[in-house]
Amino acid sequence: MNLSGILVSAKSEHLATVVESLRALEGVEVHQVEESTGRIIVVQEGEGIRDEMAGLRLIKSLPNVMMAEMVYHYIADDDDVYEGIPPELAEQEQSEPCAVPAYLND
Repeated sequence: MNLSGILVSAKSEHLATVVESLRALEGVEVHQVEESTGRIIVVQEGEGIRDEMAGLRLIKSLPNVMMAEMVYHYIADDDDVYEGIPPELAEQEQSEPCAVPAYLND
């Protein structure tokens, strides 16, 4: 079982809808909602890293989600042996710049 902490951001007017959508996802628990900033902290459980990445991509694709990034990762049991970055992670790393949005620097 793997756990990942994910920071999700949504505009205030869509916050309730995004939280509802997150709570409907299997393996996702909403732990904190900060209404003033639109920030949501979720923990996602997956069988392996590929499941975690698929879940993160799903969260990013939800309507009204402005941003979703994995900020914590814990591997309890993962039988896969990785000798490098899995190809799907390497592709994502190259295609998405790693910039911190200005509103997160408050």
